[in-house]
Amino acid sequence: MHPTLAGDLAQFPELLQSARDFAAREAVGLDQRPVAVGGAAPGPAGLPEEGVGAEAALGWFGERWAPGFSGSAGPRYLGFVTGGATPASVAGDWLTSVFDQNLSGAGGSWAQELERETLGWLRELFGLGEAHSGAFVTGATVSNTVGLAIGREWLGERLGVDVSRAGAAALGPVDVLSGSPHSSVAKAMSVLGIGRDRLRKVPLLPGDREAVDVAALESALAELHGRPAIVVANAGTVNTVDFDDLRAIAALKDAYDFWLHVDAAFGGFAALSPEYSALVDGLDAADSVCADLHKWLNVPYDAAVQFTRRRDLQVKVFHNASPYLGVPAGEPDFLHLTPENSRRLRALPAWFSLAAYGRAGHREIVERNVALARRLGAGVEALPGLRLLAPVRLNVVCFTLAEHPTQERVDALARAVAASGETYVTPTVYGGVPGLRAAFSNWRTTEADTERVLRALAAASG
Repeated sequence: MHPTLAGDLAQFPELLQSARDFAAREAVGLDQRPVAVGGAAPGPAGLPEEGVGAEAALGWFGERWAPGFSGSAGPRYLGFVTGGATPASVAGDWLTSVFDQNLSGAGGSWAQELERETLGWLRELFGLGEAHSGAFVTGATVSNTVGLAIGREWLGERLGVDVSRAGAAALGPVDVLSGSPHSSVAKAMSVLGIGRDRLRKVPLLPGDREAVDVAALESALAELHGRPAIVVANAGTVNTVDFDDLRAIAALKDAYDFWLHVDAAFGGFAALSPEYSALVDGLDAADSVCADLHKWLNVPYDAAVQFTRRRDLQVKVFHNASPYLGVPAGEPDFLHLTPENSRRLRALPAWFSLAAYGRAGHREIVERNVALARRLGAGVEALPGLRLLAPVRLNVVCFTLAEHPTQERVDALARAVAASGETYVTPTVYGGVPGLRAAFSNWRTTEADTERVLRALAAASG
């Protein structure tokens, strides 16, 4: 064994303590860390020949790179839809690395059964039934890709084509219908060989809505004259957290032939709250569902799940035919259900957080985030330099400059907000107007944080 590696092995407990102390300092000081960090990063260093050992590497990282890391895990990072990591989920994430389980197969480990237990908890949380089976993936993009891949295989079943063997081209043109699809849907269609241009945007409800007009969707389905299609419904759009009427869309299946995929990446967590759970009524009727856990469940990146009613088709798409991996019969190993053979035990941080805080703890996070988003929305409305672009429906505040919101001026506002170090928001375009969006999904965020965000927005827009 290389002497440096041997030395680190001998001092492994002490190294873990050093890493623990470093991490604790960062976690305690997260509120003081700039939410966004500017300036130039260090230039690339050469590859060390011998290496300095783990303790020195930790010190080198702390001096060279840690100062440039953002406070994205903290309470005032409102960009994208980014949760933090609850204390229990961090503990689970650390143990994931310590145990370093190989989930390519059962492999003499109980790890797969822990993942199945966690999936059962999540299925219950989202109000899905026993007909839905699931698997962990990296994020919403892969979850949407898996759901659409199963839907593509279902189209083949309807048309008498074995897509997993003959390829997507054997299907001919595929119609994917959606009102306000996330950009990852088009990316998934490109990866799957369906093609980005096959995404058909269906008219939305009038007014400040991002929800699909179900009557218009029915007309679009009727125009297919019985040819099966894929419908992507949205449970929480990124700009305004609008929800399609899932129950009404599912009812169209009585007359039309389509695979219903629901993108519930973060909006699905509305199911936790009695006040908002009606927004996801009908989610259980979906053929496949996307849910992203490093958003509102507040577990570390990268962790998401996908659910489907057609595990048999999922296995057809993703099974890995190799003698050393076995035949996917009965309860298949997870490698036969997703694009990855090598799978980290992403379920463990989620298991820890759900075990530690339960439904009630995570419901409190959701309801507090919604209340804080509404508080910020009211504050934005009261500022003379800003205006809301849409009502605050759940946990996202979509806003812009009160006057002359050109792309250049809105971009300058975003830069000024980030430069303050107080908060971070991401750009968007809503109704043709450039704007910004503040997404509340972090477990740490309080009223005091929201007031600091509001003061930063006032200063940058004044």
